[in-house]
Amino acid sequence: MLRAFLGLGSNLGNRLEYLQRALGLLEQSPEVQVIRISSVYETEPVGFTEQGKFYNAVAEIKTSLPPRVLLKLILDIELRLGRMRTRSWGPRTIDLDILLYGEEVIQEPDMIIPHPRMVERAFVLIPLLEIWPEAHLPSGEKLADISLDREQSRGITKVYEPTWYPKR
Repeated sequence: MLRAFLGLGSNLGNRLEYLQRALGLLEQSPEVQVIRISSVYETEPVGFTEQGKFYNAVAEIKTSLPPRVLLKLILDIELRLGRMRTRSWGPRTIDLDILLYGEEVIQEPDMIIPHPRMVERAFVLIPLLEIWPEAHLPSGEKLADISLDREQSRGITKVYEPTWYPKR
C-alpha cells in the first residue's frame, strides 16, 4: 500500500461532522486505510471571501488505489455528502484534495499531484506538517522550509485536537 495525504475542508452545515463523515466513507473502501489525522483548524476562505470560515484538516492514508481511482473515490464522497460545484472556490459541505501520492508527479488536465497550490496555503501546510514534520515534495524540497506569508497564517485557529477521529 502506498502513502498519500489528503486535504479536507468544509464551510457549510456541521463542518466537523462533514469531515468525520468523509473520513468514514474513505475507510469504507477496503483499499484505503486512514493512518493519521491532523488537528482541525478554522480558517478564512481563499479566493471567494464572501462566505463562512472553513474547518480544514489533513489525513494520511495508505491505499492500493491508483491515483485516478482514488480521485474518483473522493469525488464520489463529495457528491454523497452534498457538494455542489456552483461557484469556483465557493462554499461547500466537503472538499477533498489529493495533496501527495507517494513520490508521484502527475500533470494531467483534471489531476495534478502534488496539489498545485498546497505550498501557497497555510491551511494545508500547517496541518500537513503537524502530522508529517519531514514532509517534502517529490523533488525533495522540504515543506517546512517554505516560508508562509504572515497574513495567511494569521487567520488559522486550531479548534480540535487529532483525537476527534476514532482510530482503528
